[in-house]
Amino acid sequence: MFACGVLGMNLLHYLERIGFDQTPRPTLKCLVAIHRAQAFSIPYENLDVQFGRRLDFDLERIFDKIVTRSRGGWCYETHILLEWALREIGFDVLTVAAGIHRDEQGDGTIGCHTALLVGLDQTYLADLGLGDGIRDPIPLVEGTYVQGPLSFRLERLDDGFWRFHNHAFAYPRNFDFRDEPADWDRIGQHNERQQTDPSATLVANLVCQLMLPGSAICLTGRLLRRKSQSGTTKRLLSEAEFESLLFTVFGLRDKDLQSLWPKVAARHEVLFGAQAASQIDFQGF
Repeated sequence: MFACGVLGMNLLHYLERIGFDQTPRPTLKCLVAIHRAQAFSIPYENLDVQFGRRLDFDLERIFDKIVTRSRGGWCYETHILLEWALREIGFDVLTVAAGIHRDEQGDGTIGCHTALLVGLDQTYLADLGLGDGIRDPIPLVEGTYVQGPLSFRLERLDDGFWRFHNHAFAYPRNFDFRDEPADWDRIGQHNERQQTDPSATLVANLVCQLMLPGSAICLTGRLLRRKSQSGTTKRLLSEAEFESLLFTVFGLRDKDLQSLWPKVAARHEVLFGAQAASQIDFQGF
Protein backbone atom coordinates (compact mmCIF):
# COMPACT_ATOMS: atom_id res chain seq x y z
CA MET A 1 0.00 0.00 0.00
CA PHE A 2 2.83 2.39 0.81
CA ALA A 3 5.51 3.38 -1.67
CA CYS A 4 9.20 3.24 -0.78
CA GLY A 5 11.68 5.96 -1.52
CA VAL A 6 9.23 8.82 -1.03
CA LEU A 7 10.80 12.22 -1.64
CA GLY A 8 12.39 13.57 1.53
CA MET A 9 12.48 10.20 3.29
CA ASN A 10 15.68 8.41 4.15
CA LEU A 11 16.10 5.13 6.03
CA LEU A 12 19.22 6.46 7.73
CA HIS A 13 17.22 9.31 9.25
CA TYR A 14 14.70 6.83 10.66
CA LEU A 15 17.50 4.70 12.13
CA GLU A 16 19.05 7.79 13.72
CA ARG A 17 15.65 8.76 15.15
CA ILE A 18 15.38 5.43 17.00
CA GLY A 19 19.06 5.27 17.95
CA PHE A 20 19.90 2.22 15.80
CA ASP A 21 23.59 2.34 14.84
CA GLN A 22 24.12 -1.09 13.26
CA THR A 23 24.06 -2.12 9.61
CA PRO A 24 20.44 -3.08 8.92
CA ARG A 25 19.86 -6.50 7.37
CA PRO A 26 16.70 -8.63 7.02
CA THR A 27 17.57 -10.94 9.92
CA LEU A 28 15.82 -11.83 13.17
CA LYS A 29 18.58 -10.15 15.17
CA CYS A 30 18.04 -6.90 13.25
CA LEU A 31 14.24 -7.13 13.53
CA VAL A 32 14.46 -7.52 17.31
CA ALA A 33 16.91 -4.64 17.64
CA ILE A 34 14.85 -2.25 15.51
CA HIS A 35 11.58 -3.19 17.24
CA ARG A 36 13.13 -2.60 20.65
CA ALA A 37 14.79 0.67 19.57
CA GLN A 38 11.51 2.11 18.25
CA ALA A 39 9.62 0.90 21.33
CA PHE A 40 11.87 2.91 23.64
CA SER A 41 12.22 6.05 21.52
CA ILE A 42 8.89 6.78 19.80
CA PRO A 43 5.97 7.30 22.19
CA TYR A 44 2.34 6.51 21.60
CA GLU A 45 0.61 9.90 21.63
CA ASN A 46 -2.51 11.64 20.35
CA LEU A 47 -1.53 15.31 20.56
CA ASP A 48 -2.66 16.02 17.00
CA VAL A 49 -6.14 14.66 17.76
CA GLN A 50 -6.29 17.05 20.71
CA PHE A 51 -5.21 19.91 18.44
CA GLY A 52 -7.89 18.98 15.90
CA ARG A 53 -5.31 18.22 13.19
CA ARG A 54 -6.52 15.53 10.83
CA LEU A 55 -4.52 12.30 10.68
CA ASP A 56 -4.39 10.16 7.55
CA PHE A 57 -2.28 7.26 6.27
CA ASP A 58 0.10 9.39 4.18
CA LEU A 59 3.58 7.97 4.67
CA GLU A 60 5.45 11.20 3.92
CA ARG A 61 3.36 13.12 6.48
CA ILE A 62 3.99 10.42 9.08
CA PHE A 63 7.74 10.36 8.37
CA ASP A 64 7.95 14.14 8.70
CA LYS A 65 6.00 14.10 11.95
CA ILE A 66 7.75 11.23 13.72
CA VAL A 67 11.25 11.30 12.24
CA THR A 68 11.90 14.88 11.15
CA ARG A 69 9.98 16.61 13.96
CA SER A 70 10.65 13.96 16.65
CA ARG A 71 7.04 13.37 17.54
CA GLY A 72 5.23 10.12 18.33
CA GLY A 73 1.99 8.81 16.94
CA TRP A 74 -0.82 6.34 17.39
CA CYS A 75 -0.89 2.76 16.11
CA TYR A 76 -1.69 3.51 12.47
CA GLU A 77 1.17 5.97 12.20
CA THR A 78 3.81 4.05 14.11
CA HIS A 79 3.06 0.85 12.19
CA ILE A 80 2.99 2.51 8.77
CA LEU A 81 6.41 3.97 9.56
CA LEU A 82 7.77 0.67 10.88
CA GLU A 83 6.39 -1.29 7.90
CA TRP A 84 8.07 1.12 5.49
CA ALA A 85 11.41 0.91 7.31
CA LEU A 86 11.35 -2.88 7.47
CA ARG A 87 10.51 -3.13 3.76
CA GLU A 88 13.34 -0.75 2.94
CA ILE A 89 15.70 -3.10 4.76
CA GLY A 90 14.34 -6.10 2.86
CA PHE A 91 11.87 -7.71 5.27
CA ASP A 92 8.62 -9.34 4.15
CA VAL A 93 5.92 -7.47 6.10
CA LEU A 94 2.12 -7.74 6.27
CA THR A 95 -0.14 -5.27 8.09
CA VAL A 96 -3.16 -6.89 9.75
CA ALA A 97 -6.28 -5.30 11.22
CA ALA A 98 -6.85 -5.94 14.91
CA GLY A 99 -9.58 -5.37 17.46
CA ILE A 100 -8.77 -4.25 20.99
CA HIS A 101 -10.95 -6.02 23.60
CA ARG A 102 -12.91 -7.86 20.91
CA ASP A 103 -13.59 -10.48 23.59
CA GLU A 104 -15.93 -7.97 25.28
CA GLN A 105 -16.97 -5.61 22.48
CA GLY A 106 -17.30 -7.88 19.44
CA ASP A 107 -16.22 -7.82 15.80
CA GLY A 108 -16.96 -4.13 15.41
CA THR A 109 -13.61 -3.43 17.05
CA ILE A 110 -11.65 -4.95 14.15
CA GLY A 111 -9.69 -2.11 12.55
CA CYS A 112 -9.38 0.02 15.69
CA HIS A 113 -5.79 -1.27 15.89
CA THR A 114 -3.19 -2.69 13.52
CA ALA A 115 -0.23 -5.00 13.94
CA LEU A 116 2.55 -6.31 11.68
CA LEU A 117 3.47 -9.85 10.70
CA VAL A 118 7.08 -10.28 9.57
CA GLY A 119 8.17 -13.34 7.62
CA LEU A 120 11.58 -14.85 8.36
CA ASP A 121 12.37 -18.44 9.34
CA GLN A 122 8.82 -18.27 10.71
CA THR A 123 6.24 -15.52 11.08
CA TYR A 124 6.72 -12.97 13.87
CA LEU A 125 4.21 -10.58 15.42
CA ALA A 126 5.52 -7.03 15.70
CA ASP A 127 3.44 -4.47 17.55
CA LEU A 128 4.46 -0.97 18.63
CA GLY A 129 1.02 0.61 18.53
CA LEU A 130 -0.17 0.13 22.11
CA GLY A 131 2.32 2.25 24.00
CA ASP A 132 2.76 -0.66 26.41
CA GLY A 133 3.04 -4.10 24.80
CA ILE A 134 5.69 -6.46 23.52
CA ARG A 135 9.18 -5.03 23.60
CA ASP A 136 10.46 -7.66 21.13
CA PRO A 137 8.65 -9.40 18.25
CA ILE A 138 7.23 -12.82 19.15
CA PRO A 139 6.67 -15.90 16.96
CA LEU A 140 3.14 -16.35 15.62
CA VAL A 141 2.83 -19.56 17.61
CA GLU A 142 0.58 -20.27 20.58
CA GLY A 143 2.43 -19.94 23.84
CA THR A 144 3.77 -17.68 26.57
CA TYR A 145 6.63 -15.27 25.86
CA VAL A 146 8.71 -13.78 28.66
CA GLN A 147 10.60 -10.53 28.09
CA GLY A 148 12.45 -9.50 31.22
CA PRO A 149 9.87 -9.21 34.03
CA LEU A 150 6.97 -9.15 31.55
CA SER A 151 4.96 -12.12 30.28
CA PHE A 152 2.83 -12.16 27.11
CA ARG A 153 0.67 -14.87 25.54
CA LEU A 154 -0.64 -15.77 22.08
CA GLU A 155 -3.77 -17.89 21.77
CA ARG A 156 -5.37 -19.36 18.64
CA LEU A 157 -9.16 -19.07 18.84
CA ASP A 158 -11.69 -21.50 17.38
CA ASP A 159 -13.06 -18.84 15.00
CA GLY A 160 -9.70 -18.43 13.21
CA PHE A 161 -8.56 -15.32 15.09
CA TRP A 162 -5.40 -14.98 17.11
CA ARG A 163 -5.65 -13.33 20.53
CA PHE A 164 -2.70 -11.45 21.96
CA HIS A 165 -2.73 -11.22 25.76
CA ASN A 166 -0.75 -8.28 27.12
CA HIS A 167 1.36 -8.36 30.28
CA ALA A 168 -0.23 -8.21 33.73
CA PHE A 169 -0.29 -4.44 34.37
CA ALA A 170 -0.68 -3.24 30.78
CA TYR A 171 -3.56 -1.52 29.03
CA PRO A 172 -5.11 -2.58 26.68
CA ARG A 173 -5.40 -6.15 27.99
CA ASN A 174 -5.66 -7.90 24.64
CA PHE A 175 -6.42 -7.66 20.95
CA ASP A 176 -7.57 -10.11 18.26
CA PHE A 177 -6.44 -10.38 14.64
CA ARG A 178 -6.37 -12.71 11.64
CA ASP A 179 -3.19 -13.41 9.71
CA GLU A 180 -4.57 -11.91 6.48
CA PRO A 181 -4.15 -8.55 4.71
CA ALA A 182 -5.79 -5.62 6.47
CA ASP A 183 -9.04 -4.12 5.25
CA TRP A 184 -7.94 -0.49 4.95
CA ASP A 185 -11.48 0.75 4.33
CA ARG A 186 -12.49 -0.62 7.71
CA ILE A 187 -9.37 0.78 9.34
CA GLY A 188 -10.16 4.13 7.73
CA GLN A 189 -13.57 4.17 9.38
CA HIS A 190 -12.01 3.63 12.78
CA ASN A 191 -9.32 6.23 12.02
CA GLU A 192 -12.08 8.74 11.28
CA ARG A 193 -14.14 7.93 14.35
CA GLN A 194 -11.22 7.95 16.76
CA GLN A 195 -10.36 11.54 15.86
CA THR A 196 -13.84 13.04 15.38
CA ASP A 197 -16.36 11.29 17.66
CA PRO A 198 -16.62 13.25 20.94
CA SER A 199 -17.34 9.98 22.79
CA ALA A 200 -14.12 8.34 21.57
CA THR A 201 -11.52 7.95 24.30
CA LEU A 202 -8.72 9.44 22.21
CA VAL A 203 -10.82 12.49 21.34
CA ALA A 204 -11.77 13.11 24.96
CA ASN A 205 -8.38 12.49 26.56
CA LEU A 206 -4.79 13.53 25.93
CA VAL A 207 -2.71 10.34 26.02
CA CYS A 208 1.04 9.70 25.93
CA GLN A 209 2.68 6.35 26.67
CA LEU A 210 6.31 5.29 26.44
CA MET A 211 7.69 1.82 27.04
CA LEU A 212 10.77 1.06 29.10
CA PRO A 213 12.29 -2.44 29.32
CA GLY A 214 10.23 -3.53 32.32
CA SER A 215 7.85 -0.63 32.89
CA ALA A 216 5.87 2.13 31.20
CA ILE A 217 5.30 5.85 31.66
CA CYS A 218 1.73 6.96 30.97
CA LEU A 219 0.19 10.42 30.85
CA THR A 220 -3.59 10.76 30.72
CA GLY A 221 -4.45 14.45 30.86
CA ARG A 222 -2.88 15.66 34.11
CA LEU A 223 -2.33 12.18 35.57
CA LEU A 224 1.22 10.89 35.20
CA ARG A 225 1.73 7.22 36.06
CA ARG A 226 4.84 5.06 36.16
CA LYS A 227 3.77 1.42 36.04
CA SER A 228 5.85 -1.64 36.88
CA GLN A 229 5.43 -5.03 38.52
CA SER A 230 6.11 -3.47 41.91
CA GLY A 231 3.18 -1.08 41.53
CA THR A 232 2.14 2.29 40.10
CA THR A 233 3.29 5.72 41.20
CA LYS A 234 1.00 8.64 40.36
CA ARG A 235 1.12 12.40 40.43
CA LEU A 236 -0.78 15.31 38.92
CA LEU A 237 0.89 17.77 36.59
CA SER A 238 0.60 21.51 37.06
CA GLU A 239 0.14 24.00 34.26
CA ALA A 240 3.68 25.30 34.81
CA GLU A 241 5.31 21.93 34.14
CA PHE A 242 2.96 20.59 31.46
CA GLU A 243 4.94 21.57 28.37
CA SER A 244 8.38 20.89 29.82
CA LEU A 245 7.42 17.42 31.04
CA LEU A 246 6.09 16.41 27.63
CA PHE A 247 9.60 17.12 26.34
CA THR A 248 11.76 15.78 29.16
CA VAL A 249 9.80 12.53 29.62
CA PHE A 250 8.33 11.84 26.17
CA GLY A 251 10.61 13.92 23.93
CA LEU A 252 7.68 15.85 22.46
CA ARG A 253 7.78 19.42 21.23
CA ASP A 254 5.08 21.47 19.51
CA LYS A 255 4.61 25.21 19.34
CA ASP A 256 0.96 24.86 20.38
CA LEU A 257 1.38 22.54 23.37
CA GLN A 258 0.52 25.06 26.08
CA SER A 259 -2.74 25.86 24.31
CA LEU A 260 -3.99 22.38 25.24
CA TRP A 261 -3.80 23.00 28.98
CA PRO A 262 -7.32 24.49 29.47
CA LYS A 263 -8.85 21.47 27.69
CA VAL A 264 -6.70 19.04 29.67
CA ALA A 265 -7.56 20.70 32.99
CA ALA A 266 -11.28 20.81 32.21
CA ARG A 267 -11.37 17.13 31.25
CA HIS A 268 -9.50 16.21 34.43
CA GLU A 269 -12.11 18.03 36.48
CA VAL A 270 -14.89 16.04 34.77
CA LEU A 271 -13.17 12.69 35.33
CA PHE A 272 -11.58 13.10 38.74
CA GLY A 273 -12.76 16.33 40.33
CA ALA A 274 -10.58 17.40 43.26
CA GLN A 275 -9.23 13.93 44.05
CA ALA A 276 -5.56 13.67 44.96
CA ALA A 277 -3.43 11.53 42.66
CA SER A 278 -3.27 8.79 45.30
CA GLN A 279 -7.09 8.55 45.29
CA ILE A 280 -7.43 8.12 41.52
CA ASP A 281 -7.91 4.53 40.37
CA PHE A 282 -7.47 4.67 36.58
CA GLN A 283 -6.49 1.71 34.42
CA GLY A 284 -7.05 2.83 30.81
CA PHE A 285 -5.36 5.10 28.28
